[in-house]
Amino acid sequence: MDFSTHPGLACPDRHVARTADSGKEIAMKPRRMLHAGRLALAAIALAALLGACSPADGQWSKGPQKPPQVSVVTVHRESIPVVIELPGRTSAQLVAQVRARVDGIVLRIDFKEGSDVKAGQRLYQIDPAPYAAALASAQATLEKAQANLASTTATVERYNLLIARDAVSRQDYDNAVAAQKQAAADVASGKAAVKTASINLSYTDVVSPISGRAGITQVTPGAYVQASQATLMATVQQIDPIKVDLTQSSVEGLQLRRDVASGKLKSNGQGRAKVTLVLEDGTEYPHPGSLQFTDITVDQSTGSVTVRALFPNPESVLLPGMFVRARIEEGERQNAFLVPQVGVTHDPQGNATALVVGPDNKVTPRTLTLAGTRSDRWIVESGLEDGDRVIVGGLQHVQPGAPVQVVEAGMTSVASQAK
Repeated sequence: MDFSTHPGLACPDRHVARTADSGKEIAMKPRRMLHAGRLALAAIALAALLGACSPADGQWSKGPQKPPQVSVVTVHRESIPVVIELPGRTSAQLVAQVRARVDGIVLRIDFKEGSDVKAGQRLYQIDPAPYAAALASAQATLEKAQANLASTTATVERYNLLIARDAVSRQDYDNAVAAQKQAAADVASGKAAVKTASINLSYTDVVSPISGRAGITQVTPGAYVQASQATLMATVQQIDPIKVDLTQSSVEGLQLRRDVASGKLKSNGQGRAKVTLVLEDGTEYPHPGSLQFTDITVDQSTGSVTVRALFPNPESVLLPGMFVRARIEEGERQNAFLVPQVGVTHDPQGNATALVVGPDNKVTPRTLTLAGTRSDRWIVESGLEDGDRVIVGGLQHVQPGAPVQVVEAGMTSVASQAK
């Protein structure tokens, strides 16, 4: 008889097994319920997190969007000084090369190298003995000629009386007159010889032709110098005031003249332009200069002209040959605008543009015509109107035609934004 087909008559061991399995199944139910509760809590937390991460700009919500905030600068028409910056080099106002004018031995040097000398001050002494002797000889020859002239003159005066009485022949009279004229010529020649000898003697004192600063001596005591070779002995340069020769493009000069002719630019007048210098180390030279002239010849190799300015140099800060940059204030540009550089951009075609906030607080793009820079601002000739509000901060958050919130920006804050 099969007890397995009758549950009530089943084997006792199997019944015990079923009873044990049922106990395990009953023990597992609380664990499943706990796991399900944890999943429900995680789902609730995820939903809360997604709700917290939803944007506040209204893209997911139905609330109103606030316009972005921008900083603006209100621009007005004004007269703006036109300043051009040109490179150049300094050069001495006067340069004198001191050269030997007579032959001889240098006896001594009467100046200190690098010192300031006055015009007429003796710099060198050349041996004067040969020239003093030549002067004495010329003076003796002159005195002899003068004595001969006196004798012949007396003879002619006597013959004037005798010729009237026919006491002397006409031939003797003519010879006496000729001898007098020859003696007078000898006197004149003697005077010239004396003067030449005196000049040569004076050349043994080599003096400075100008007041200025003496450079390095090229000869030493004992050196032989020659007038025929024009031996260079020293160079004296006048550096107060000092010249500055600047280089300006002929195109810039042409545009400047056109602007003056059209009335866009009001010229300061010839010689009244203000000039300041920036030295090689970037510092500004303390003394202002004056514009002297602009050359009328264009250098064919560089396409530039020379502009000369003159600067006082009492402290001898400027030395010949220094590289400098000059800022020249040549006039005033009428009815222009100054716009911070941070507020001006360029489109793909290279045109200067700016974003302007209109009366309705909406953004409008403008195309500008620029005329250079002044400090950290653009000079704008056209494209703006008086009172326009140019956006200088928050440009990355706005689009043309979109409304914005406006905050007036001071120039200090604009400069900090530009940095």
